[in-house]
Amino acid sequence: MKQHTNAPTLTLSQLGWKGFYQQQLTLEDYENTLFARVIAHHRSGYTIWTEQGEHHLDIHHNLPSMTVGDWLVVDHEFGFIKLLDRHSLFSRKAAGSKVAEQFIAANIDTLFIVVSLNDDFNLSRIERYLALAHEAQVEPVVVLTKADLNPDAETLKQQVMRINPLLMVETVNSLDSDSVSSLSAWCKAGRTVAFMGSSGVGKSTLVNTLLGSQEQVTGGIREDDSKGRHTTTSRSIHILPTGGVLIDTPGMRELQLADCEQGVSETFADIETLASQCRFSDCSHQSEPGCAIQTALDAGELELRRFNNYLKLLREQRHNGATLAEQRAHDKQLGKMYRSVQGESRKRKGK
Repeated sequence: MKQHTNAPTLTLSQLGWKGFYQQQLTLEDYENTLFARVIAHHRSGYTIWTEQGEHHLDIHHNLPSMTVGDWLVVDHEFGFIKLLDRHSLFSRKAAGSKVAEQFIAANIDTLFIVVSLNDDFNLSRIERYLALAHEAQVEPVVVLTKADLNPDAETLKQQVMRINPLLMVETVNSLDSDSVSSLSAWCKAGRTVAFMGSSGVGKSTLVNTLLGSQEQVTGGIREDDSKGRHTTTSRSIHILPTGGVLIDTPGMRELQLADCEQGVSETFADIETLASQCRFSDCSHQSEPGCAIQTALDAGELELRRFNNYLKLLREQRHNGATLAEQRAHDKQLGKMYRSVQGESRKRKGK
C-alpha cells in the first residue's frame, strides 16, 4: 500500500459521506477501521482517499468489482475489508462484442449529461443517457456546451426540453466561468456530481473551468466533422471550489444499455402512457385499430424519431440484459466446478 503524502487531507463529509453509508456500519467498524472513497481506477489498482490522505490499493482477485465513487472499509494499514452498499451505480454493457458489464461510476447525486451544440448534437443519444440516469435513480441535468459557437443554441435547447418539460437543461460556454456558474447549484458541499457524454463534447474544458485550474488535458475541434478530440482516458474524482465532489469520465463512443427497463420506461413515460390507452392490451403499435400511439404520430403529437428510439432502446436493453444474465449463470457454474475440483484435490491430498 503506497501513500501519496502530497495529497490533500479531507474529511469524510468533504468526500461526500452520507448517513446512508453510516447506517451500514457497526460499532466495531468505528473503533477498528477507516473509511475510504475510490477516487481513481487504473489497471494496476485503485487510488483511495481517507481522512489520513491518499493511498493505492492493489487489484486482487479477492476484491469485488469496484469503480470510482465507491465507499470502502479498510484497516489501519489501508487494506481492503469490505465494500459498502451503493446509493447509486452507473454501468453499461462493455463496448464491442465483449459480454461483460462495465461499471462507470458509483454513489452519484446528479448526472451532468454533456452534449455539444455542433454537428454532434443528437436527441436520441440524450435519451440514452437519460435512461441510464433514471435507472440509477439519479437526477439528470443536460448541459449543452459550445453555445457561443451556435446561433441556433436556443432552438436546440427547446428541442431537448420537449423530451420532458421538467428536464433541467443548461446552455454554457465551457471557457467562461460566469456561464458555467449556472451549474454551481448542483455542486454544493458534500454532493457528488458526474460528467458523462460522448468523446470530444468539451467535458474536460468544462471540468477545468469549474475547478478553476487546468487539471484535465483538452483537445481542439476536428474541422471535418466538428467533433472534439478524445482527451480524458480514465475516471477520476476532483474537489470543486464550491465543495462538491466531481467525477469526470472518459468520453463514451458507445453506450449500450443493459438491465435498464425502468430507466427506459421513465425516460419515455409519455409513450407508455399512450400505449396504455390503446384498444388492445397486446397492441404492437403498428397497424392495429384503436392504437393511441399511431393516432398521436398521425396528429404530430408524437415524434416518429422518439418512438423509434424508444423501441430501439427497449430491444437493446432486453437483449444485452439477457446476454449478461447468461454470462453470469455460466460464470457461476464455472465457479462451482472449480470449487468442486479444488475440494476433490484437497481430499486426495488428505489421504
